[in-house]
Amino acid sequence: MSWQSYVDDHLMVDLPSGGKLTAAAIYGQDGGCWAQSAGFPALDADQAKILVTGFSDPGAVAASGIRIGDKKFISIGGIPGECLRGRKGAGGCTVKKTNTAMVIGIYDEGVQGGDCNVIVENLGDYLIGQNI
Repeated sequence: MSWQSYVDDHLMVDLPSGGKLTAAAIYGQDGGCWAQSAGFPALDADQAKILVTGFSDPGAVAASGIRIGDKKFISIGGIPGECLRGRKGAGGCTVKKTNTAMVIGIYDEGVQGGDCNVIVENLGDYLIGQNI
């Protein structure tokens, strides 16, 4: 299965409470894009580095926020060492760390944050199980 198939078939799908993610991607922890949906704001290497640091040191993103391309989300926690969660108005994001990558989901108004968390974190857990 290609990385693009993971994004298209596992992230950009109908969510349990309705709606879909606005954008999703899988990036290497070095900032390299493995696959992304249309309209995903490009994550640069510096932003990727800050996200990776934020997994082990949540304070790294608490002050500056979670930045994905030109979007900035207020950090609302997550699970230390595993995932980051952010909000921006009625929308938000979830970033799940795997062994070598990050699974990222972005949602807008009308989508429940919990649905984004579940879909992104489940794919991340699957990839961890595959040693990715």
